[in-house]
Amino acid sequence: MKASINEITIIVVLYEEKISLISRCLENIKNFKIIIVDNAGNISLKKKVEEKFKIYKYILNKKNYGYTKAANQAIRQCDTEYILMFQADALISNKDILILLESHKKYEDCFITSPTYYDEESKLSYNGGCLPEKNLKMDVLNLEGDVCVETVLGSVVLFKKKDIFEIGLFDEKFFFYFLDFELCRRITNIKKSIIQIFNAKVQHVHGHIKVKNTLKKTFIRNYNFTFDELYYFFKINKHSEIFRNLKKKLPNYIVKSIINFFLLRLTQCVYYFSKVVAFYKFNKLLNKNK
Repeated sequence: MKASINEITIIVVLYEEKISLISRCLENIKNFKIIIVDNAGNISLKKKVEEKFKIYKYILNKKNYGYTKAANQAIRQCDTEYILMFQADALISNKDILILLESHKKYEDCFITSPTYYDEESKLSYNGGCLPEKNLKMDVLNLEGDVCVETVLGSVVLFKKKDIFEIGLFDEKFFFYFLDFELCRRITNIKKSIIQIFNAKVQHVHGHIKVKNTLKKTFIRNYNFTFDELYYFFKINKHSEIFRNLKKKLPNYIVKSIINFFLLRLTQCVYYFSKVVAFYKFNKLLNKNK
């Protein structure tokens, strides 16, 4: 089936990215309908972007609501059949986006199509694989064709609007991590397919938070990773061991946080503090669900 750019809305969620990175990303996808949600609420950035590119809708949030809530905001604003979730640190061509769309139309019971990832040196990078509860190595798939997988990274995924509404959108208790695993787990439970497409290529560097302030970056990464991991395994009733291990380490983390504060090792202080705060937030969630 022939694919058209008019069938897709591209959603880009931002938080403290530089205009140079955003411009590089948007230059490649500027012919598509684009919705941007900026969790940093940067009015100056919005003006700069809109001077250079035609943006269908540009949403400024008053605070950082996290990826899931911002993504759901944008999904509700879409009026095309297909949606491409896209992170600003990825580079993809029009041709590769249309390959994702054509593949989605071709495969029966397909929920998500996602491209094959390459790093900045054009080496194959990780995307598709198994769900984390299987505790298997996250090996890079060296494909010779399209392949069904249990999960893909949420950096670049294409799906139908009606499908994502039927399954319940992203779970907004996740902030940034494990949300792609959780969505893919729901998809596999309803016997729909998640397919990594061999001929659709994207350049993407994994795991880089663009926040400039080191202390803020340390807290955002470690607090949210700790809570999101616990919450993911809580949803499948496999959180007990992770929670117990964290609880055992808690007194040590508190002491280390205090010691590093007085030694002015603030990054280490914030690291341990973020783990403590995540524990208490998750414990509160546990108590609510008793």
